[in-house]
Amino acid sequence: MNDSVLTSVLLPVALAIIMLGLGLTLTVADFTRVLRMPRAVLVALGTQVLLLPVICFGLVKLFDLAPALAVGMMLLAASPGGTTANLFSHLAGGDVALNVTLTAVNSVLAVITLPIVVNLSLAYFLGDGQIGLQPLKMLQVFAIVLVPVALGMLLRNKKPGFADRMTRPVKLGSILVLALVIFAAVYTERDNVLDYLAAVGVVAVLLNVISLALGYAIPRLARLGERQAIACSMEIGIHNATLALTIALSPSLLDNSEMSIPVAVYGIVMFFPTGAFAYYLSHRSTALRPQNQEV
Repeated sequence: MNDSVLTSVLLPVALAIIMLGLGLTLTVADFTRVLRMPRAVLVALGTQVLLLPVICFGLVKLFDLAPALAVGMMLLAASPGGTTANLFSHLAGGDVALNVTLTAVNSVLAVITLPIVVNLSLAYFLGDGQIGLQPLKMLQVFAIVLVPVALGMLLRNKKPGFADRMTRPVKLGSILVLALVIFAAVYTERDNVLDYLAAVGVVAVLLNVISLALGYAIPRLARLGERQAIACSMEIGIHNATLALTIALSPSLLDNSEMSIPVAVYGIVMFFPTGAFAYYLSHRSTALRPQNQEV
């Protein structure tokens, strides 16, 4: 597994394609928008960065997951929002511009927050002797994240027409590669996959459902508008599975196929509750729109 094409080539390429696709949709304004809607950004990122790992920790303890599976779940919870959140937010009637801003900011912020959560999880579940994510190693991963984003933004700035034409093919390509990566990760652990699915399937669904629900409820309690709350819900409930798989499987990082199983399972099951919730929110928003006043 360590020397396979999956871990050494396919995963980094998949991650780079996904982040290039994100960059093609971004402008500098997507980052400066934080200054215009600081409350929405702070509420969403605070929920995702601080509350979500605590909830995930409670779930893995409640279901008494095996140590490696528990670390995999914590890695998933610590991963930033995925670009798929933009699509679901659009379908649900959310503020997609806010989604883009949250994904951009959180992808940068995760350079600091993700190693902290994962290293604490490794120490707790596997013991202090476990080698964690060292800063220099994480910089290698986030070079694959941030450089394609910067390249995509540069292309959009210099050649906006080309960027618009490439957005859809890049997005479709990233979905295809992610599907292949998930299949390969599951196939690697095929002898234990049914046991793993039984162990982490419920936890993965619960994390997704709770994340979506809290991602909507907390912004509404903070008096954010309906469309902003929907955007926060999708951003908090959907994670960058390719990034988490890269960290779990890469020979220079965690190098543990068992830790990748919760991520792979989540990458499959999350579409069902997320799709159902997006459908519910879109119809609810339509019904309430005359009474809704954005904050």
